Amino acid sequence: MDMFDAIRRINADGLSVLLVEQNVMMAMEIASCAYVIEEGRIVMSGPAENLLQRPEIRKAYLGL
Repeated sequence: MDMFDAIRRINADGLSVLLVEQNVMMAMEIASCAYVIEEGRIVMSGPAENLLQRPEIRKAYLGL
């Protein structure tokens, strides 16, 4: 079992999880809510699935 599987299981059991991760795709796949922090400031927040659709996120963090 990898770290992300363990986090999914913990969260599925009803516990909230705070995840700080640089792998944006993996983090957003398991997150319900996400915050984008740049230079110590929150620059975007919202439902993870919505953030993944934003062009600036796709370009800056996913190379798409």
